[in-house]
Amino acid sequence: MKKTFLLGLALLALLQSNAAEKQVKSPDGRLVVTVSDGQGKPVYTVSYDGIVFLEPSPLGMRTNIGDFTQGLALRDAASETSIDETYEVPTIKQRKVHYQANEAVFSFEKDGKQVYDVIFRLSNRDVAFKYRLYPQRSTLCCVIEEEATGFVLPQGTTTFLCPQSDAMKGFARTSPSYETSYTVDGAMGKNGWGFGYTFPCLFRNNENGWVLISETGVTSAYCASHLEGKNNGLYTIAFPEPTEFNGNGTSAPGISLPGETPWRTITVGRTLKPIVETTVAFDVVKPLYEPSRKYQYGCGTWSWIIAGDASMNYDTQKRYVDFAAAMGYQSVLVDALWDTQVGRERIEELARYAAGKGVALYLWYNSNGYWNDAPQGPRGLMNNIIARRKEMKWMQQVGIRGIKVDFIGSDKQMAMQLYEDILADANEYGLLVIYHGCTIPRGWERMYPNFAAAEAVLASENMNFSQGSCDAEAFNAALHPFIRNTVGSMDFGGSTLNKYYNAANKPGGRQRVTSDVFALATAVLFQSPVQHFALAPNNMTDAPAWAVDFMKKVPTLWDEIRFIDGYPGKYVILARRSGDKWFVAGINADKETLKMKIDLSMFDAGSKVKVYGDDGDLAGSVKEVKVGKKQELSITIPCNGGIVVTE
Repeated sequence: MKKTFLLGLALLALLQSNAAEKQVKSPDGRLVVTVSDGQGKPVYTVSYDGIVFLEPSPLGMRTNIGDFTQGLALRDAASETSIDETYEVPTIKQRKVHYQANEAVFSFEKDGKQVYDVIFRLSNRDVAFKYRLYPQRSTLCCVIEEEATGFVLPQGTTTFLCPQSDAMKGFARTSPSYETSYTVDGAMGKNGWGFGYTFPCLFRNNENGWVLISETGVTSAYCASHLEGKNNGLYTIAFPEPTEFNGNGTSAPGISLPGETPWRTITVGRTLKPIVETTVAFDVVKPLYEPSRKYQYGCGTWSWIIAGDASMNYDTQKRYVDFAAAMGYQSVLVDALWDTQVGRERIEELARYAAGKGVALYLWYNSNGYWNDAPQGPRGLMNNIIARRKEMKWMQQVGIRGIKVDFIGSDKQMAMQLYEDILADANEYGLLVIYHGCTIPRGWERMYPNFAAAEAVLASENMNFSQGSCDAEAFNAALHPFIRNTVGSMDFGGSTLNKYYNAANKPGGRQRVTSDVFALATAVLFQSPVQHFALAPNNMTDAPAWAVDFMKKVPTLWDEIRFIDGYPGKYVILARRSGDKWFVAGINADKETLKMKIDLSMFDAGSKVKVYGDDGDLAGSVKEVKVGKKQELSITIPCNGGIVVTE
């Protein structure tokens, strides 16, 4: 640790010998960003408690109106303001957020003329920054050809990263869709499969703590980005591959001037608590429009995950409506092929039947278009504004609650335009939107009030596809609360109680290796305001009654989150509060049985709680326990098992 810190100081001293330098600190003074013009090449560093978390890292961009990566000078004056605001978003990990930060604007000039500002905001756990680019002479628009923006991690840092997939590959040429496997405890100096890494990206700074890097505030005004791995601990902002979207559209974003980039975010913690609990993705963005109605969220079911394409018929969907009503759930997701295997008239009939049961429908749509070969329908409706709005008007008349739009597979600016257009039109017709085969959300829950969730993860469908995914279920589940789910709602579609991924729930095909308590725990661990669980009507009789009863009552909207313990890919334990009710949930992916004491300070001493747990054979049970004076609980979680504690 001392060597890394001294090296950082030495590098800073070298750069500062002939460079202007300024600082901004977090409200508590522990998080510090230092900005310098680095002898003509702007850089910044990030330290926490005097420990370097990002060494001198590059800033700047090359555009079609000038190279703004070198020959720049930091202006003398830097404006600083304090931010203190409270906002409320019911669909994120913490409903009410009190955001306090210090903001500083660092202006850079070239040849005596201001070219851009770098705006830094520092809370007590997060750094967010963006560029504001100014007109040059009479030029009022430009193309950002490349960003120099980078993040230099100290030597010895280990990585927890998800490789960006090659464009127009995978199923029906639908990639990239943020659905590749993570590597954990990896070394730096790699670049995934040659195309970088998808956000968010997690790093362990030796024994000093953790860094989570991502971005937020991406709209149709820019493209989405990812990280490109280079040498010496450097990771830089990378734009989409030119071949994405079937080669249509530019990789380089165009902006009007003056114009701003999205926010890049850096969450820093000596422990994983700030990483899991961060709300920076929402702190620095604002709503882009008002909701057209009060949207309803909650639990639901879907047939495809267990019964596949054959389940897409009226009778099976009606049976799932009955099942949802029996569970007290709010919705049923009617997946792909409904247009041909059920038909519109019968969908209208199903919607009326469901409404009589207090259940609403979500309908699946293919996004394409000219950018993938996916044959599933409905096709060719979400990509065209005239067809889309006509379809949405029909859905509004029928009483459909929301849509699931699949197979977008690009981060280009024109893809961001499609995401935004679908959301804006859907809001006009009172529809919630879930995206699949898609990018991660980037502050969208606050920006677009009818955005519900996005997949952007190796979700439950993969357990239906391969036994390998079933075998890795616990490993992946022990990653998501630390990485993917930190930045936005994750539509996973899990919590399976079937032993087998088939409608008969009998041997054959894919077999679940995790416990029933594990399934309950992930219903709490995975955050999304709409949860279409992988439950099936047969679970009413073939699953333990205590498991079904729990799944009837689990919330999907949360008021508070608390990280308790864990390590990415090994185990995780956290607590969520809905109203005045707490849920503590944990899972174990490590081969060794996890034995430890956990904090139960969220429950009053002397109160009684229900503890759902597994024995060594993954046989689950529930028991009542009295919370002691120390408000601790000794727990044991076997590999592939789980635990849930609630009142």
